[in-house]
Amino acid sequence: MPLSEKQKMLAGDLYSPNDAELQHDLAASRAWMDAYNALGSTRAERASLLRARFASVGEGAAIRPPFFCDYGFNIHLGAGVFLNFNCVILDVCEVHIGDGTQIAPAVQIYAADHPRDPAARRSGLELGRPVVIGRNVWIGGGAIILPGITIADDAIIGAGAVVTRDVAAGVTVAGNPARRIGG
Repeated sequence: MPLSEKQKMLAGDLYSPNDAELQHDLAASRAWMDAYNALGSTRAERASLLRARFASVGEGAAIRPPFFCDYGFNIHLGAGVFLNFNCVILDVCEVHIGDGTQIAPAVQIYAADHPRDPAARRSGLELGRPVVIGRNVWIGGGAIILPGITIADDAIIGAGAVVTRDVAAGVTVAGNPARRIGG
């Protein structure tokens, strides 16, 4: 039996984002974001909504609204994770954020990708590549994490960095493209 477009998306294969099931999931996600972003400072209500939509949410994880994502059901937050205002996660496949990671305002995490071949891109097909962010990572404001990236434990991502390559444990990177800085 052939895979559904959603199964292809979750597997990181080329898929059609115009598929009816995926469009339904996107509409549900938009409704969820409207509810989440409309909440005041009630942390307990926000935590309940996160648990209802995300794949997993560790104890004490928090996201300050407004927050934006594609689906939500591919996002895993470890214990004590914090995302500040205006973060975006394009979660067409899994995005894992480890315990204690702190993410500043306006950070963008992209698991969504597009074919490099122009003909394939014209077809309208898309794909995803998982993003893994380790424990105790600090990501500065406005940073962009590209599809397929792994950021290991205790790394620091400078404000405004564009992370195009994996980042090793304990390393600090900054710039566009992000490069190792310091010792």
